[in-house]
Amino acid sequence: MLQHLAMPILLVTFIFILSLALFLHAKQSQHDRKHKRPPGPKPLPIIGNLHMLGKLPHRSLQALAKKYGPIMSMKLGQVPTIVASSPEAAELFLKTHDTIFASRPKTQASEYLSFGGKGMVWSEYGPYWRNVKKMSMTQLLSASKVASFAPLRKEELGLLVKSLVKAAESGEVVDVTDKVGKVVESVVFKMVLGRSKDDRFDIKRIVHEALHLSGALNLGDFIPWAATFDLQGKLRQLKKISKAFDQAVEYIIKDHEVSYDSGHHDMDFVDILLSHMNQHIDRTNIKAIIFDMIVGAYDTSVTLIEWAMSELLRNPRVMKKLQDELMNVVGRNRQVEEADLVELNYLNMVVKETFRLYPVGPLLIPRESQEDVTISGYFIPKKTRVLINVWAIGRDPKVWSENAEVFYPERFVNSDVDVRGQDFQLIPFGSGRRGCPGVQLGLTTIGLVLAQLVHCFNWELPLGMSPDELDMTEIFGLSIPRSKHLLAVPTYRLLSKA
Repeated sequence: MLQHLAMPILLVTFIFILSLALFLHAKQSQHDRKHKRPPGPKPLPIIGNLHMLGKLPHRSLQALAKKYGPIMSMKLGQVPTIVASSPEAAELFLKTHDTIFASRPKTQASEYLSFGGKGMVWSEYGPYWRNVKKMSMTQLLSASKVASFAPLRKEELGLLVKSLVKAAESGEVVDVTDKVGKVVESVVFKMVLGRSKDDRFDIKRIVHEALHLSGALNLGDFIPWAATFDLQGKLRQLKKISKAFDQAVEYIIKDHEVSYDSGHHDMDFVDILLSHMNQHIDRTNIKAIIFDMIVGAYDTSVTLIEWAMSELLRNPRVMKKLQDELMNVVGRNRQVEEADLVELNYLNMVVKETFRLYPVGPLLIPRESQEDVTISGYFIPKKTRVLINVWAIGRDPKVWSENAEVFYPERFVNSDVDVRGQDFQLIPFGSGRRGCPGVQLGLTTIGLVLAQLVHCFNWELPLGMSPDELDMTEIFGLSIPRSKHLLAVPTYRLLSKA
């Protein structure tokens, strides 16, 4: 009896599902006709336009924007997505309609690496986020707080210069990427955690793995059913690295609690956060904020400095002009001090030009619409993800002239364009409510390290390599570091001993 009923039941079920699918498709078509969407490539079933991203999505999206326009609609898996690729489009999302797009999408990386979005970077827009940002800006990242760590930066840079002097004396080829990474790592970890190394755990490895996972394409974020099966193993890796970071920071917090109770007053960021316990934040919030601080401060500085040094090696004219400025302002008898940075105008241009061509976050951190909105005549529904392709904006010839792909710091002569989020042709730190609060810290670290490297040493490419032969390819992730470490040979150029 059951066997005789099975076929009719299956047939009725199939007809019902097919009818429902056709009904929903008709409703969607009717909705799309009523609400004009931005132009964009046609999505495939299930995966949408994911296949079009390639290994370097910022470049792929730039090419697509040339065809479909500066406000482009895509479907990444099942996630409706808008890509903005011009200063005018970026301003619409980050300034004009900033409040609507002030929230973040939930991803597996944000869930596990930001402890459920309880930090500052990935938290949803609302009272908690506002309180954390206010505390961070006033207590952790203010100009006075950044300045208070100047002796630490000076000490660590002094050690870097000494190690490079030894390498110069023996004619060694130096791994510039590694050297810069170590000095920035030491500064950031001491500033945030009060230590640079602990034998109980490897914070550096944890942060590197977290950065890789944060930037990797995770199917579970775009195709809901794929999250259940963890087809790429990303969820398993995220859980593992989240647990390792949690354990490491728990040890550090406990050590700080003991030191704080015993009258320790040389306060780092952990001490400051602990002093605000029960004032809008708890222990989990502290861990999430610490993670945001380390990743933001470390990744931005290292990536930008290695690209700047790469371009200086490829452009001896720019290198010499920067060294001439350093010689005029600082002289040959001492190293660069932080107080010198305000006088180094050409250095500032070099940093801006590097940010233009190599923004640390090529697509910024995604935003998500909190309600339906119409922008430039296009309907954008609630829960749409927004990507700002600052990499494409920085290389747009309509904005930067025909030599947009050329490293030319002089384009900023007599220019008021800045990187702090008010000039939408150059927004490496984002803009609006969700702009990066660590701009001052990042610019200070980048300017000082770069100035010290260029002032103290002449640099040459190894093995007779010509500037044109230097590999300048990048790897896509949360940031775009060089695909290969930068190698160079230093020669000490100051009169004073390091």
